[in-house]
Amino acid sequence: MIRLAALLFWAAPAAAGIVSADYTEPTTRYAHGILGDAIEWGALVMRDDSGRRLTVRLPENRVFEDTAPRLADVDGDGDGEVIVVETDVTQGARLSIYDETGLVAANAFIGRTNRWLAPAGIADLDGDGRVEIAYVDRPHLAKRLRIWRLEGDTLREIAALDGVTNHRIGDSTIAGGVRDCGVGPELVLLSADWSRVVAVALPGPSLRDLGPNSGNRLNAALGCR
Repeated sequence: MIRLAALLFWAAPAAAGIVSADYTEPTTRYAHGILGDAIEWGALVMRDDSGRRLTVRLPENRVFEDTAPRLADVDGDGDGEVIVVETDVTQGARLSIYDETGLVAANAFIGRTNRWLAPAGIADLDGDGRVEIAYVDRPHLAKRLRIWRLEGDTLREIAALDGVTNHRIGDSTIAGGVRDCGVGPELVLLSADWSRVVAVALPGPSLRDLGPNSGNRLNAALGCR
């Protein structure tokens, strides 16, 4: 999988960890516009703790279709990985994880153009000491929450839940996120029709209604209010 992107750096020493990441090289080669404009990203720039810039440049049939890269230690080695939404122009989006060595893991593309996923949160959602990655698969169509864990070089799905979303077509941001109000991390999302704020927790997953999606209710829920 690593050969599908142009990796413009040498493999870093094991001690070098990623401390920041940004998308770069804006492009209009994928006419989806799900985030409200025609611009996607052709490259990912990561910086390690020695100050080096490490660049992953995608081939012409792919883009990063995302709001921003997410930095988290998802394999428990003490160094950060970069979690992104990577899209093939004919196969739609997938979840990908990069570090200073290149592509660490990715799941399958959705399988059809103009099909996207919206990251929902990254946390130890079930309290077992391992980090999970959650996203809403096709938040305007399938509205299915999917939760994954990195095991070696493979992403394994551990839970799913239908009937939730976190994005509306044309919005430049993704709604909701992760909160911990004293009982462990929960994902804050919206009901499928955008009318209710909900919290989803593991094990289960279990869903709790937090009230109508009106006024500042979503932000209040994220702040445990």
